Amino acid sequence: MSFNNRVYEIVRHIPEGMVVSYGQVAYMTGSWRASRAVGYALHNSPRDRKLPCHRVVFKDGRLTTGFAFGGKDVQRQMLEAEGVVFTADGRVDMAKCCWNPQEPIS
Repeated sequence: MSFNNRVYEIVRHIPEGMVVSYGQVAYMTGSWRASRAVGYALHNSPRDRKLPCHRVVFKDGRLTTGFAFGGKDVQRQMLEAEGVVFTADGRVDMAKCCWNPQEPIS
């Protein structure tokens, strides 16, 4: 499976109301230093896959300014609608909302 397809498979499994960081996705692909490549893969993902790309954030909970669906305000609205908790400074509360799967994703 290609790197991009592995990224898409992982992102497809992120549960509603949870987030992961680009670095976590890279780690789950087996390429722990490829967080930028994860962002590139998501930016270029086929729209017909309907991936929950909005659930991928920076490791400190910041939202990306280049979110493909309309910027970080839209990303935040989508996450809040799913119950994701934000801190007072506008970051995702990673302690409460970070997804850490216990089983490998296949």
